[in-house]
Amino acid sequence: MSITPVIDVAQLEMMTGGDSALAAEALGIFRNQADLWGRMLDPGLAPASWADAAHTIKGAAKSVGLMDLGEACGRAETLGRSAHVTPAQAGVAIADIKDRLGEAMEAIAEMEHRLMHGQGFGRGPA
Repeated sequence: MSITPVIDVAQLEMMTGGDSALAAEALGIFRNQADLWGRMLDPGLAPASWADAAHTIKGAAKSVGLMDLGEACGRAETLGRSAHVTPAQAGVAIADIKDRLGEAMEAIAEMEHRLMHGQGFGRGPA
């Protein structure tokens, strides 16, 4: 999988001022938090709980250019805060987030490798 469709590299570059080390650090922080977030995304929990987790992930994802993940989180957050959410709807929304989170972890690993090995943001010479 190419990271281009998963990470909006221009967004990551803008948010880190083009600083490769800062971008790698931000991605590392995101990656380290992903395990905790995954445990909070449980359709068996109260909808407000997983909606809060989706909200947290949404902001963090968009800040490092994981826009599709952020959008999936936004949809789940809205659903979780609605008056009537079924367990089936919760399961589908959370599965979507977890799928995109898995894709994000792969893309982050590739991007961190690029950044830490002097290849820059992959948009021309570093």
